[in-house]
This record gives sequence, structure tokens and C-alpha cells, in this order.
Amino acid sequence: MKKTVSILLLLVMLFALVGCSGGNSEGKSGESEGDLPADLQAIVDRGVLRVGVKTDVPGFGYQNPDTNEVEGMEIDIAKALAKKLLGDENKIETTGVTAQTRGPLLDNNEVDIVIATFTITEQRKESYNFTQPYYVDEIGFLVKKEAGFKAIKDLDGKTIGVAQSATTRDALEEKAKELGITFQYSEYASYPDLNAALASGRIDAFSVDKSILHGYLNESTEILEEGFKPQEYGIACKLDKKDLAKYLDDFIGEIKADGTLDSIMEKWNLK
Repeated sequence: MKKTVSILLLLVMLFALVGCSGGNSEGKSGESEGDLPADLQAIVDRGVLRVGVKTDVPGFGYQNPDTNEVEGMEIDIAKALAKKLLGDENKIETTGVTAQTRGPLLDNNEVDIVIATFTITEQRKESYNFTQPYYVDEIGFLVKKEAGFKAIKDLDGKTIGVAQSATTRDALEEKAKELGITFQYSEYASYPDLNAALASGRIDAFSVDKSILHGYLNESTEILEEGFKPQEYGIACKLDKKDLAKYLDDFIGEIKADGTLDSIMEKWNLK
């Protein structure tokens, strides 16, 4: 009888040890296996985070012609996220996006998230989840120095170049009504196209967020000191990815609190 009890006790202890060792095993990712919601587990199982980024915005997301690598503040944010989720900052797959394509790429599940100077608006929140802001800017104007423009009112009746599908044009219309002036508009697919249009005289000013404009400054152009309408950038994911959205928002809160975000902004001269 005693022998039988002893064997039973040994078996119970053995099962307990096996259960403990299995429950605490770590996967290859930065997170423990089995403790992630489906939205996140799908990314972990794939082993790569697919990120939509800009490739034409120096400082944020820019394809360096010397290295052919995409670099910038938003790329570094994506790397920090990959390190947290997958245990390796290099486990990201970037896809170049524009203001016109970033939404459809999310809709079609071609990317998991978008970190691409994506301004948070109430209208956009109806289609996508956004994190708390990781950067705040304002709309400005890049103009030729020789034109002599010094204030927004000086652009009354002038042609303003804006990016297709961006919120800039609506903001400009509001500002024009406020100032009692009018603008003409010309839309382009990319920021390099807008910059070329300004250089060739097809537009009188190139308007978008000031931090983006700084990447296109040269010896013959300047940014008007006057700016307006704060623009908050957030990471976006699909509306039905609630768990992923919370994880992303918590992540932005963490890198704000521990100084990582400040360090990244300083690295790219965005502070």
C-alpha cells in the first residue's frame, strides 16, 4: 500500500514539473508564447513585422540613394517595435507608401501597420485605429526666396501644390476662409514631384507639414515662418485589429516614458 502511494506521489510530482517547464517556455519572439492575442500571434508566427513607411520624407522615412536603405525616425520606431515583439529589430519588412496608398495597403492586409507621417483625424478614426501621437507638427509653406512671400496672406490667389489624398488641402481651405483669401490648387502624387513643380514654377508654394518641408529646403527656397493647424502623427492599423491597436498604443506610451522616442527624434534632428 505504501509502495503504491509513493509511486502515485512520484507521478504527481513528475506531471507538475513537466507542466511548469512547458508553461514558462520562451519562443523565438520577444514575447512569451501563448500569452499573445491572435492579432499579435499572427505576426509572431510569421516572424516579420510588415510596415508601410514613407520613402520620400527625409528624417521620417527616406530611401537613401547611397545605401538604397530606408531610414529615418519612423523606421527606427518600427525597429524598436520589432525588437519588443519579435526580439530582433531587423525583423521588419518595409513597403513604401504615399498618402494615397497607405490606407488601401492596410485594407488589403498587405502591411500590418503604417508608420508614415499619418495625421490623426476624427474622420480617419472611422476607418483605422491610431495610437496616441508620437510626433506633432504644423502645416507650412515652402516657397522660392526670389518670390518675396513672407506671410500666408501674400499667397492670395496663388497656386498651392499639395499631395494627393492628404488632409492639407482641406486645412488650407479653412485657413483661406479665416484670412479672407483664396488659393488655387495643384495635386501631385509625391513630395519630390511637388518640389520639382515648385522649382519649375508650376506652383507658387509647396504646402505640407513643416518637418516634411525641411527635407526639401535648398539655397533658393525657404519655409514661411507662419504655420497653422497642428498635425499629430500616429501608428495606424486596421479597425478590427483591436488587440494590435492596444499593443501599439502601449508601446508608444512606453517609448515616450523611457526616453527612447526623444533619442530617436534627436538622432534625426526632429526635436
